[in-house]
Amino acid sequence: MSDTKAPDASRRSERSRRAIFDAALALVSETGYAKTTIEGIAARAGVGKQTIYRWWPSKAAVLLDAFLDLAARANEALGGTAESEIPNTGDLAADLKYVLRATVDEMNDPAFDRPTRALAAEGIVDPELGARFTEALLEPQLQYYARRIEAAQAAGDVDPDVDPRIALELLVGPLHHRWAHRTLPLTHGYADALVDQVLRGLSPRP
Repeated sequence: MSDTKAPDASRRSERSRRAIFDAALALVSETGYAKTTIEGIAARAGVGKQTIYRWWPSKAAVLLDAFLDLAARANEALGGTAESEIPNTGDLAADLKYVLRATVDEMNDPAFDRPTRALAAEGIVDPELGARFTEALLEPQLQYYARRIEAAQAAGDVDPDVDPRIALELLVGPLHHRWAHRTLPLTHGYADALVDQVLRGLSPRP
């Protein structure tokens, strides 16, 4: 009997986790971070709040894991894994355009846009929360860019004197600016033009 109950319990736990993640992201989208509560998440997910507290110490921890899960699922949909690096086909422009186009699609997806805006706004007034999400979500993604640029430097495609951190910020910073302030539409064409213009500045000097 124990052999059959363990998998069933595991499946129930996974269903509960998925329901909690979906509920947390939905609530923060609808009501904002400040009004999202563990009690509300539990009610929306159809679980007891003690179930949530057994797995997470706070709503910030729930939302952090929910976002990590959301990002992992989006990456898998693109054919990658949680540890996927930026492609290195030997064509830096094509590789960066591929990734920036995927980022544009993500930013335009309401499933990402609404909860991300709510948490970004809260992160401005709560520096500790902002730092936690940056460390867990943003910084690992930025390091993918840094490593791809460093590989391009080693291949002679990017000026060796370029600071990879500044270079990656030239690529992702404008996307986030346009997304955060809604100055103009985020499109694939914009992503492609951004890559082309940034790479002109990163090219090796004669």
